[in-house]
This record gives sequence, structure tokens and C-alpha cells, in this order.
Amino acid sequence: MKYKISLFLLLIFVLNSCQDENEKRLAENKKEAKKKEKIFDNINKAWVFIDEPINEVSEKNEREWTEWRDFLKEIGEKPRKTIGAFQKKSAAISKKAMALNNNIPAQFNQPQIKSRISILITKVKMMDLFIHLNQIPDEKVTFLIGEINKEMVSLERQFDKIVEKSKIPKEQGEEDFLRMLDTTRAIPNTTAAPIMPPPRNIDQNSPKVE
Repeated sequence: MKYKISLFLLLIFVLNSCQDENEKRLAENKKEAKKKEKIFDNINKAWVFIDEPINEVSEKNEREWTEWRDFLKEIGEKPRKTIGAFQKKSAAISKKAMALNNNIPAQFNQPQIKSRISILITKVKMMDLFIHLNQIPDEKVTFLIGEINKEMVSLERQFDKIVEKSKIPKEQGEEDFLRMLDTTRAIPNTTAAPIMPPPRNIDQNSPKVE
């Protein structure tokens, strides 16, 4: 009889323990789901990129530079519903950003443009890295979205500066001066001391004119 009572009590204890574990697991799952929902909401709210050209030069680049057009199109398409959709979109943006190193228009194939593209790519790749972590640091992702927008504006303004600089007419006489400078450099140096003929031997016995 005592054995049956002990067994019954043990069974009740086990059942209670299992119930407590299930309740604890459900509470943790609910907490984790709420946390992920908050992360999704934060990223979804911050996911706003400047996908429209900010000046005429950028509009022209969008028409003529395929990689730039593809990049703007990619960032302009906002994902929906799940964090997985944002992860997929981030990877696609990173791929399009890397392609900006290709086929840069000749006018903009300059160090100041390349350096800004490099910075933009770095920040896009950082965002892609953070958003794919198991524990997503949403504050870093949202911060980088803002930084990416800043780098895009900086890049587009640099496009405009290069075009505006190319329109500035040279000062009157500047081209002639530069041309003369090049011509002068091409003329060999003729200011060296003249070569004197060697002295002749003078006969000391020859008659001298008084």
C-alpha cells in the first residue's frame, strides 16, 4: 500500500514538473516572439532609402549607367511581412552595391567618386552582416540605413560637383599660357656658354707689327 502511494505521489510530481517546464517554455517562446516582433517593427519603420535621384546629374546617370539604375531600383523595393524578407532584400542590395564598381562613366571614373562608392559598399555590407545575425542588433541596422542614405547623397553631390566644375570656362589667356608653357618645355636649352675655338700656336720668331 505504501509502495502504491509513493508511486502515485511520484507520478503527480513528474506530471507537475512537466507542466511547469511546458509553461516555462511557452513563456520563453512568447517572450522571444515578442522580441522578434519588436525588432521587425523597428527595422520596418526605419527601412526608408533615398531611391530617387537628388539632382539632374544623378537622373542622367540613372538613365545611362545600368549599375546605378539597378542599385536605386533595388533599394526602392521595400520588403514586407517577415524579417526573412528583409534579410533577402539586404543581400540583394549588397550585391547591387558591389556592382557599382563596374562601368563607372568616364567622367566620374575619378578617385573621389571611387572612394565614396567604396564607403557606400562598406556600409551596405555591414547592414547585411548585422541583419543576418541570430540575435539581430536592430539599432545598428537602423543606424546603418541612415548612414547609407547619407553616403548616397554625398556620392550624388560629388557627381554634380564634377559636372559643374567641367562647365567653368578657363580664364582669358589661360589656354594660350598653358600652350606656351608646353612649347617652352619642348624647346631645347640654348643658353649654354658658346664653345670657343682652340687657341692657335703663335710663332715667337714671326715679325711683329709695331
